[in-house]
Amino acid sequence: MKKILQLLIFMICSLLVADAQNSEKATKKEALLPYDNPIVKQRADPWVLKTDDGTYYFIATVPEYDRIILRKAKTINDLKKADEKVIWTKHNKGVMGAHIWAPELHSIDGKWYIYFAAGDAENIWNIRMWVLSNESKDPMEGEWKEEGQIITKRNSFSLDATSFEHKGKRYLIWAQDVLEGESGTALVISEMKNPTTLVGPEVVLTRPEFSWERMKYNVNEGPAVLKKNGKIFVLYSASATNHNYAMGMLWIDEAADLLDAFNWYKSPGPVFYSNEEVKRFGPGHNSFTTDESGKNVVMIYHARDYKEIKGHELSDPNRATRARIVGWTKSGFPDLLQYKRD
Repeated sequence: MKKILQLLIFMICSLLVADAQNSEKATKKEALLPYDNPIVKQRADPWVLKTDDGTYYFIATVPEYDRIILRKAKTINDLKKADEKVIWTKHNKGVMGAHIWAPELHSIDGKWYIYFAAGDAENIWNIRMWVLSNESKDPMEGEWKEEGQIITKRNSFSLDATSFEHKGKRYLIWAQDVLEGESGTALVISEMKNPTTLVGPEVVLTRPEFSWERMKYNVNEGPAVLKKNGKIFVLYSASATNHNYAMGMLWIDEAADLLDAFNWYKSPGPVFYSNEEVKRFGPGHNSFTTDESGKNVVMIYHARDYKEIKGHELSDPNRATRARIVGWTKSGFPDLLQYKRD
């Protein structure tokens, strides 16, 4: 019975992906999206947070992997020319000394937090999740305090933490090496006791099981949460960070138990991926915000405008931040407009 149910779920997922692709093909000839892309050059893993007063804050990975930066502006397009401030720099030795990756800015209970990944200066691949905090009204000001590491039950390679609140509880989703018998990362969820501490079970939501998630590396990472139409969607990235990088989607009914993996559904194919026709290669590691009107969901993500990379993909600095308005299918699912030019 369980195998039959899983097959039915797979078929439903396939139909929903087709729904999104067919919806989007119909809009292929529409006008270009209203953003001056790339929004920010040489900035990967972008995260944009819009405050209640309409200010946009931008944070991302820099190609040197050595510092955390912030920008702010009144419009998404204005992030391009906004002044950039270095608010934290890696340690010269020990933990938080290398591979400063994928910072995210969150406002929680009147305080600012930045979740980020970092390796050790002496062991750059010993990557774990870390937290900074700031009590200033404006995160561009004040002092950033090191809150320490987010401790997981399994002490292994972990990164890309994102936090969200649902029905009075706060959750963390992150990528971690929890695969048995092979290297790679799965996405894990846990409830949080506070903005720096996990509590309760740590549940694996998705593993790299399909071929498009296992190109060069076995990777599920970069989760981004979007709540709409009675569902919680998690967009995530998979495979190596070259042209094979692509995005998949998980979703769950908002009334379901988030910590029961069986309640989550997964798209069998990627929902956003390289498109040579529009010179978009390796799109992924996104975040969501809203446009200036507050009416439209905007996806912020990175991609390159060329396919061939000299050397290792992580040494190439030209992942650039882009923005696009998200469409919606008749079924109420996000449509990332795969065939539409930025």
